[in-house]
Amino acid sequence: MASSSKSRKIYHVFLSFRGTDVRNNFLSHLYTALELKGIYTYIDSEVLRKGEKIEPALMKAIEESRTAIIVFSEDYASSSWCLDEVAKIMECKEERDLMVFPVFYKVEPKEVRTPREKYRQAMVKHESKHGENSEKLKRWKEALFNASNLSGWHLKEGDDLEHIQRIVKEIAAHLGRTPLDVAKHPVGINSRVAKLKSMFNLKLDDSALMVGLWGQGGIGKTTLAKAIYNDISGQFEGSCFLADVREASKDCKDLVTLQENLLSEILLREQRLVVPCVAAGKNLIQERLCHKKVLLILDDVDDSRQLDALAGEIKWFGNGSLVIFTTRDEHLLIAHRIDQEHVYAIKPLDDSEARKLLSKHAFSTHQTLEIRIDLVDGVLNYAQGLPLALEVLGSFLCGRKEDEWESTLRKLSTSPNKSINDVLKISYDGLEENEKEIFLHIACFFKGRNSEYVKKVLECCDLEPIIGFRVLIERSLIRIRYKIIKMHDLIQLMGIDIVNKECRDDPRRRSRLWLYNDVLDVLQNKKGGCDVKAIVLEPPELKVLSIRPNAFKKMTRLKLLIVHNVHNSFQGPIWLPNELRWIQWAGHGFWNPHFSPGPKKLMRLEMSNCSIAGVVKLNKDFQRLRYIKLSDCESLVSTPDLSFAPNLEELKLWNCKNLIEAHESIAYHDKLQVLHFQWCPELHVFPNVLKTQNLRDLNLSVCSKFERFPDISHELGGLKKLSIVHTAIKELPASIENLVSLEVMYLDICKNPVHIPSNIYKLQKLQLFRSSFRPIVFPKLQDSIDPCMKNGLSNLNRLDLTLCNLSEDSSCCVRLSRGEMPKWFRPIGEGSISFMASKDLYDKFLGLVFCAVCDNEAEEYSLNIQAHFNGKRQGSCYILEMLMRPGGIMLNHCPPSDLWKEVHFGQIDGSYAQFSLTFHGFCLKEWGFRIICKQLEDDLKITLRDNKLIDPAFLYEIGHDIMDSEVESSHMHEANPIEIGLLKNLQESSHMHVNRLVQFDLDCSSGSYDGYSDLVLGEDAVDYPTDLSQNPNRKHYLCLPE
Repeated sequence: MASSSKSRKIYHVFLSFRGTDVRNNFLSHLYTALELKGIYTYIDSEVLRKGEKIEPALMKAIEESRTAIIVFSEDYASSSWCLDEVAKIMECKEERDLMVFPVFYKVEPKEVRTPREKYRQAMVKHESKHGENSEKLKRWKEALFNASNLSGWHLKEGDDLEHIQRIVKEIAAHLGRTPLDVAKHPVGINSRVAKLKSMFNLKLDDSALMVGLWGQGGIGKTTLAKAIYNDISGQFEGSCFLADVREASKDCKDLVTLQENLLSEILLREQRLVVPCVAAGKNLIQERLCHKKVLLILDDVDDSRQLDALAGEIKWFGNGSLVIFTTRDEHLLIAHRIDQEHVYAIKPLDDSEARKLLSKHAFSTHQTLEIRIDLVDGVLNYAQGLPLALEVLGSFLCGRKEDEWESTLRKLSTSPNKSINDVLKISYDGLEENEKEIFLHIACFFKGRNSEYVKKVLECCDLEPIIGFRVLIERSLIRIRYKIIKMHDLIQLMGIDIVNKECRDDPRRRSRLWLYNDVLDVLQNKKGGCDVKAIVLEPPELKVLSIRPNAFKKMTRLKLLIVHNVHNSFQGPIWLPNELRWIQWAGHGFWNPHFSPGPKKLMRLEMSNCSIAGVVKLNKDFQRLRYIKLSDCESLVSTPDLSFAPNLEELKLWNCKNLIEAHESIAYHDKLQVLHFQWCPELHVFPNVLKTQNLRDLNLSVCSKFERFPDISHELGGLKKLSIVHTAIKELPASIENLVSLEVMYLDICKNPVHIPSNIYKLQKLQLFRSSFRPIVFPKLQDSIDPCMKNGLSNLNRLDLTLCNLSEDSSCCVRLSRGEMPKWFRPIGEGSISFMASKDLYDKFLGLVFCAVCDNEAEEYSLNIQAHFNGKRQGSCYILEMLMRPGGIMLNHCPPSDLWKEVHFGQIDGSYAQFSLTFHGFCLKEWGFRIICKQLEDDLKITLRDNKLIDPAFLYEIGHDIMDSEVESSHMHEANPIEIGLLKNLQESSHMHVNRLVQFDLDCSSGSYDGYSDLVLGEDAVDYPTDLSQNPNRKHYLCLPE
């Protein structure tokens, strides 16, 4: 089947002519010559059946022809029949890719085009009959004009037979471009062809274009390329489809053959051009084709040399040319300078398309067998939309019974289908060694894992994951979405099969093990010699292993050992090979690992529920160690001396209940970046001074006996995150000011009131501060005498002081735990709002404040706000609150630039643009918003009122004195002297650069705010100078920077 998008073509050639002029001489000879050449030609006197209506039959014949020859003779235009024919022919040229060739038989092309002489006389007669401005006449004139501009033959005086031989030769060469077989059942092809054609924009004849079709093996690249070739090749002066370039170009001689094929097909030469070498072929292609509009498709390219030899640059081809490559390697397209917008990534079939394609192949029209739906679904799940798999398995299962379907699915779960696997494996075979190793690791162990974690593992195993991941993505072997590694199931099975084929009968001879029985067999086998490089054993249910002392020692190539959910029944020490790079053991039972004397290559040590006496006594042999994580290790009393691990970057100790002491070496380690002590209740011996220069994350959580935070004797420029949760500390040292890069600080649930020094205001990079559920003593900014602290925490954008018992005059930010939406906000009932604004008005916007009220039954909610400018989506704001109290209120501030990005008023028609916001809420009772803007001039207010651009109720003007009663909102209560004094204090003591005060009445019942007290206002610092739990009805002010 060539293409489902075209009607079946019956005739090779349709002849259009005026009989009285040419039927008995030139035309009869032309018709005979075409027939002798085997070209099936439509001519009305030969084909029409007696009594049949001629006009509909002729129209149908034109539609069913591949080529049309219009013989323009002297009296051609005098026949309305002929004019209808030429109009229909030109219509089919545009809509059905009919190739049209004019023959000017003893007339000049300009006579037909203008028209002139007899053509002019004929058109005058038609005008008198139909009217000068009739649609029919316009259609005829346009058809004559367009047809006369086509390339054809001009026959003056001379030997007709010589001209006829030339015409037949060229028509035969053109018809030699046989449509390609696309697929037996081309499901889903038409929609993809249409999408691809929209990318080409073939109307633009003034430039040439290169396009890439990219996707994994078996996804349908070649099928789509063939379909697009059949669909559009008629629009070009020459076309060529070079199939299977990868296989056809094993060396330079093969490239020469491909160059010769390309030239011969496009130039329609019966005798091949001889190309002496690749370099000469490149020049010859450019020389012969640079003025020709061509379609060239290079199928399955896998090497840049192929592209360089066959289509080195787009300037090799004439204007309007189209060059298409199909490949599994995206980087080939990038390296060949193909724009990303011209790379079409082919996706698997969707569920309905996949089911349809499987049905076409698996169930014949006469089949009486019925197959259970779960078996059909099993095949669909196995194929996952891969057309190759659906075709191969569908054909294989056609006519088979249910028990054979069941048996096939069981077989496929352990061993891939050879026909499918051989196609997929081509991508693997083309990889370098680094990428092959990474691919097999992912296929056997790490599909569905976090890419950052896998990258660390691979780096420790002496691999290069950054370039490795990139190459695998370009070859369509993996995808990474939201940092999760994804791989098609069939590609994973292909990788697993590669490892299993290393030695099917003896797992000791395989490079990777992941199945419990294989690991058990290797560990219990006493034979020497073992090729295993990696073991990742993570059974879904607890399994038992009895690991002998030397079971791992014989694995001299073992680099990676990850074991979870396994019970070790052996009680003695277990010796590990010194080649090991990464060990993660989270098993059960006794686990007492030891290493042999000598240098170790270990880079990560992660153990849980283990006796770690054999490994924590570090010595000079652990020079490469970078990560240590020990959890639930009750035998651990003191951390190891880290001076013997000079390259250590992370030390994490979790739930080590008997850990008392942190060794002094942690205070001076040069490379240490992450230091975590979590759930270590006995920890209380800690270095007095912390000088770890590269430390960026310090966590002391649930260490209930930890009383004293160390002094920071000099600036630590690396520390960005500090967590002190559920400890016994009573104060932070004044030297905390030396944490000059600190961005996040948690000080939660401490046993004693924690005194925070005023030096905290020197932490200019602090963005988040949280101290909740226990009292703290927070310094007053106005009491500070140090001028360096007058700017305060200028980058703070989140302050959470939940249940911290602050005094009334302390500053905090507010998240309201329950109540109604404040009246100050304008409710949005329909889920969207739009308004018109000029540039002058938009420039006044300072920010948008949103309010969302959680449903009374929900404990979390989300609000997604999408912004559009003149109908085009610009940006969004997504608010997600987890563990929010039912009925809680969240306020959020967004700058206009966050929502509408860059707004270009110069690109719109008129003075006003449409702005719109669409709200999608989850578990929300109501929501509202308000636009904060600078004070509007009177003439701008008049414009808004007269043109009804925006509801004035949505605007809140600031920039004037907030004490000016004339501009106070009608939604506000009257201020009292206490509040006026509060505002003055706020203005005097605010540590923000420039403040804009927004006043509103929360209008909530007494006692509404006894829970959360933190308000997030985008990236801006916020000052909220009141304790709402004690004064629920007072006015409140959001302090927004300009």
